[in-house]
Amino acid sequence: MLKNIIYAWLFSVLVLAGCNSDSKNQAQETTTAAEKIVEENKIAEMKTILFFGNSLTAGYGLDPSEAFPALIQQKIDSLNLLYKVINAGLSGETTAGGKNRIDWLLRQKIDVFVLELGANDGLRGIPVTETARNLQIIVDKVKAKYPDVKLVLAGMEIPPNMGGKYAAEFRLIFRQIAEKNNMAFVPFLLEGVGGMRELNQGDGIHPTEKGHRILAKNVWEVLEEVL
Repeated sequence: MLKNIIYAWLFSVLVLAGCNSDSKNQAQETTTAAEKIVEENKIAEMKTILFFGNSLTAGYGLDPSEAFPALIQQKIDSLNLLYKVINAGLSGETTAGGKNRIDWLLRQKIDVFVLELGANDGLRGIPVTETARNLQIIVDKVKAKYPDVKLVLAGMEIPPNMGGKYAAEFRLIFRQIAEKNNMAFVPFLLEGVGGMRELNQGDGIHPTEKGHRILAKNVWEVLEEVL
């Protein structure tokens, strides 16, 4: 009789243990499923920021993680903002090349468009009217594809040795484009970096990793309000 009672008790303990184990597993599965749904919703809500530019955007001479668009992504992540940065910088790109390349990039949904082109035009002495026309074409294409896109323009300046009149006209076209298209405007992307030997690589043109941190700061001061 006692043996039967013990067997019955052990059986009950095992059944209860099994039930508790099943409940725990079910709870864990439910939690995992809920977390997966939350993550999927975040991905679905994620908006895209496209940085479209030349070697300055690409981070020439540096690891991509050190370029200012990647630093902007770090800032965004630290604030838990649902934005994904795409770096579409291409070394040597001119505004003429950009107006042809942009169509391919517009195949993906864009919520914020940051335009950084023109520096190579200036260094090559391309007429400012042509640079302005190409920039406007790029902006028009983006707006036509995504009417609700938020636009940001990074201004650029060139050394006075290109000619004082040319340098002044070149600088002005960026503000004119920004005002015409109601774009958020970064007056001079290389503010605090251009001409500073210790913040540029050996060529004196492309910023170092430390220089890109300043570029990121210059852009973020404007982009933060847009986001």
